[in-house]
Amino acid sequence: MQTIRAITLDLDDTLWPIRPVLERAERCLREWLDERYPNIMPRFPPAAIEALRRRIVNQHRARAHDLRFLRQETLRQMAFVAGYDDFDLDGAFDSFDAARNAVELFPDVRPALLALRRHYRLVAVTNGSASLERIGIDDLFDGYVNARLAGAAKPERPIFDAALCVAGTAPGETLHIGDQPLSDVEGARSAGIDAVWINRENREWPEELPAPRRTVRDLHELADLLADARGTVA
Repeated sequence: MQTIRAITLDLDDTLWPIRPVLERAERCLREWLDERYPNIMPRFPPAAIEALRRRIVNQHRARAHDLRFLRQETLRQMAFVAGYDDFDLDGAFDSFDAARNAVELFPDVRPALLALRRHYRLVAVTNGSASLERIGIDDLFDGYVNARLAGAAKPERPIFDAALCVAGTAPGETLHIGDQPLSDVEGARSAGIDAVWINRENREWPEELPAPRRTVRDLHELADLLADARGTVA
């Protein structure tokens, strides 16, 4: 392993499980809408919402990476169809966003990141809209890049280039870690960045992609791997 100066880290399903978070956030949004704008949800069952979202993506392909925009535009159009001209879009999105940032970190995350930060710059890289400050982990990171800021989503190269800029490191001095074989591992490798696959659930690697050079079960294992490479104790 080359000399590493910075580590870029995915967030969802790397630092916390995302499915229960999104399910709770969607439920909070539905409850908020039902209380204030009761005509919206009866007009839009899940299939109709998904169809509307696909139309919005097709209409705004240049912004398809911006999940915040897509959700807000979907809500705006739902409210318009339901006949609400005075729809509180900010309030609706905030009801979702507050729950979306109420995550439960995997137990290894904080202690492992504290150990890693003694040796490396840490930069969060996500396609989502998680807020390090609202979650309470901004003290663990030196920088943050998401798809909206970078103008592209993983596995596209621009988001990794933006992360390198924030880290102040070259590709060969950087290591990326994430749970998604394509978005994280293959995306980072395509940008010239070495990658480690974090596989918390013992999943099978996709046969169509080149196997990762290194796999870890959690961030403690990553810290140990890097400590061995340095010849020091984690």
